[in-house]
Amino acid sequence: MGRDNKQGKSKNKASLPQTPANQKIAPSQAREEVAKELAELEKLTTHNRNQPKK
Repeated sequence: MGRDNKQGKSKNKASLPQTPANQKIAPSQAREEVAKELAELEKLTTHNRNQPKK
């Protein structure tokens, strides 16, 4: 007979995942990073619009 495969309660259930220290950015740079990402997204969407469909 097999063992019971019941999982116990997780001790990390209430905690949220944390960002590693080397990946954190300063709050003052957060707006700049978002602006760069939006500009890149806009560039990609306008590029895709200009290409003819096959």
